[in-house]
Amino acid sequence: MTWWAVDVETTPERREAVGAWLVARTGQAIEERDDGTLVTFATDEKAAEELVAALSREQNAHASRRPLAPVDWSVQWREGIAPRRFGRLTVTPSWIPAAADGMQVVLDPESAFGSGEHGSTRAALTLIERHLRSGDRMLDLGSGSGILAIAAARLGAARATGIEVDDDANDIARANAERNGVADVVEFLTGDAADLAPLLGPADLLASNILRTVNVALLPAITAALRPGGLAIFSGMEVPEAPLFRPELHTAGFTAVDETTDAGWWAIAARRG
Repeated sequence: MTWWAVDVETTPERREAVGAWLVARTGQAIEERDDGTLVTFATDEKAAEELVAALSREQNAHASRRPLAPVDWSVQWREGIAPRRFGRLTVTPSWIPAAADGMQVVLDPESAFGSGEHGSTRAALTLIERHLRSGDRMLDLGSGSGILAIAAARLGAARATGIEVDDDANDIARANAERNGVADVVEFLTGDAADLAPLLGPADLLASNILRTVNVALLPAITAALRPGGLAIFSGMEVPEAPLFRPELHTAGFTAVDETTDAGWWAIAARRG
């Protein structure tokens, strides 16, 4: 199918009203260029012609139409996705050749959350790279694509276990572990982290990249899963949530040792007492 772009020219004082009319008429977002031109899209030439005529008739706006080049979305979605460096670790998609230096995690965006393209995942990876020690036993709560557990294995964890309620996500995570050559030290279990995490300890390092309210609810299970002095990395929270979560950590007996932000997302590393 060939989409058509409709370019709309109007006066500055009419631009907002015409933009609102376009959104209501087409149900699509519009683009405003630096020169003030409004751009919207139509699914075919006839729809574009009808929109141009309606703009002239109802909005007294001049518009023109143009066909857009066909796009292969099976390839186009890859644009803007690039390798990301986290200290010694690089997370890269499979279609970009791996760098010769450092440790690599090869992982493509899929239906499971966690590709390194989201700020909360990047923040968690940053803290894992800083604090994981070779030989650590690691737990990943809400493991999604498996990226945090796989990264831990690549950084030297002796064992990394992901817990995820979505069994389909675990299928993706297992395939990612195979691709990265760490399937022998990484496993993914399906179930509730509150039930499973205490049974899998004692862990040296635990990551929980989940919502703040869930992180708070999981604090007793996380405490039970960590060895005394073990480190928990909490992510999945926006920067304004930091002052809400810190008191919860203190009450649960954790001491903050490090934190970071990425694109408005906040993560904190805290040591169990």
